[in-house]
Amino acid sequence: MVKICIVGAGVGGTATAARLSKKGFQVDVYEKNSYNGGRCSLIKHNGHRFDQGPSLYLMPKIFEETFHDLGEDIYNHIELLKCPSNYKVYFHDGETFELTTDISKLQRSLEKFEGDGEDTFLRLLSFFKETHVHYQRSVKVALKTDFQNWYDFFHPKHIPDVLKLHLLDTVYNRACKYFKSDYMRRAFTFQTMYLGMSPYDGLAPYNLLQYTELAEGIWYPKGGFHKVIESLESIAVKHGAKFNYNSDVQEIIVNDQGEAKGIKLSNGGVINSDIVICNADLVYAYNNLLPKTKYATKLGKQELTSSSISFYWSMNTIVSQLKIHNIFLSDKYKPSFDQIFKDHTLPDEPSFYINVPSRIDPTAAPEGKDTVVVLVPVGHLSDKIIDFDELVNRARSHIIETIEKRLKISNFSNMIEHEMVNDPRTWKKEFNLWKGSILGLSHKLFQVLWFRPSIQCKIFKNLYFVGASAQPGTGVPIVLCGARLLEKQICKRFFGEKNVANNNKLFISLLTFALLFISILYYLL
Repeated sequence: MVKICIVGAGVGGTATAARLSKKGFQVDVYEKNSYNGGRCSLIKHNGHRFDQGPSLYLMPKIFEETFHDLGEDIYNHIELLKCPSNYKVYFHDGETFELTTDISKLQRSLEKFEGDGEDTFLRLLSFFKETHVHYQRSVKVALKTDFQNWYDFFHPKHIPDVLKLHLLDTVYNRACKYFKSDYMRRAFTFQTMYLGMSPYDGLAPYNLLQYTELAEGIWYPKGGFHKVIESLESIAVKHGAKFNYNSDVQEIIVNDQGEAKGIKLSNGGVINSDIVICNADLVYAYNNLLPKTKYATKLGKQELTSSSISFYWSMNTIVSQLKIHNIFLSDKYKPSFDQIFKDHTLPDEPSFYINVPSRIDPTAAPEGKDTVVVLVPVGHLSDKIIDFDELVNRARSHIIETIEKRLKISNFSNMIEHEMVNDPRTWKKEFNLWKGSILGLSHKLFQVLWFRPSIQCKIFKNLYFVGASAQPGTGVPIVLCGARLLEKQICKRFFGEKNVANNNKLFISLLTFALLFISILYYLL
């Protein structure tokens, strides 16, 4: 039996363990912390339950497909609660806007800012159409295609899809095409922060996020997002996988032939295996768990997503003015993103997101109280000397002042019974996230698809990756797609090739590339 060792019990590691153990592989998972889920883990305090990271259950079909592949019905494992409304958006001047799956309600809200003419609704429908195309084609091209080799990318079958994706445009520019007011351009672009990116830099196809919210809704697993991970682990264990907690991996063992042969734990223990799958942060792994390479150094300098200052507040009362999901947008919208991604700091006037899970799931807080999570995007750790204690205090003061002003609440700080905080230093220390970046490598043009680090390591044999910085990218549903692609690679290796021969792929791709090159030359000359 082939023995597989997985480093890390995050979403990718746990989903991969479930998939491969079901296929008959001997799977052992080693996790540095005493709990699973990584950033998808829970924090508990005196009856309050916090989602440490993700709180938005989006792209539900991908979750369903994952469980279906495992021979399970997701609804036998998870009770999903649909949010009655997506967000309440609060603008700097007191104006508000509600994003909802109720199209008639959305239209009426939109007319306040865009005018009540026929053109307003038609532009909304056109926006829906474009984001629908981006969603469908991105899932097909980016999430369900394995770009293991360059010729997998330069294949003629991808051309019709790529031409429809507006890859050279940005999310913000596309929104400007359909919305006239600055308010709506902001309300329909802040979602790029789910990817840890600025809407001014985020590739246009990522407005698929707005589509999945408006067409499929925002959901919440009763008991917390961690219920997804718990269910995947139980399925993996059912098929024989073993999870080893408090097992900090110090090194991925590579022999003189450049083959990954197992792992070494911080306590000195050595575990041998035929295959090593790394679910630890990919950039961290290349720079800390593997022999030094030029590629590791190059990765360490690539563009990263943002970090966050996250507050976990146990409230002593119910704050009825707050909805399930609340977005507070800065007046200085673009400058605030520039300060995050160019200056790697906290904006002078930061935007922030507030999640109140107890508003939809009463089990998240004691009776008569609320559980509140506040996420403030901030730059990742850099060479700059920054006083993060000061940034945390400034973020906290800004949040409380903004809530009191925009929601007309007095003495909000007195409602906070207990507080816990994560900042870039925490994300780095607790989860080994490179420079404290919460979502790994950025999704700029030359860091996606084939350009993103491959699932199969190109330097060391028998080594694979799954997680945010590997193909296909970041976000829970995206990482679940990565686990599926990884399963196909492993099964193809040990159970036989079933796809088109690589030689045929290479020939077709070379021909396509040559024709494209000739066309460009002809145009230039």
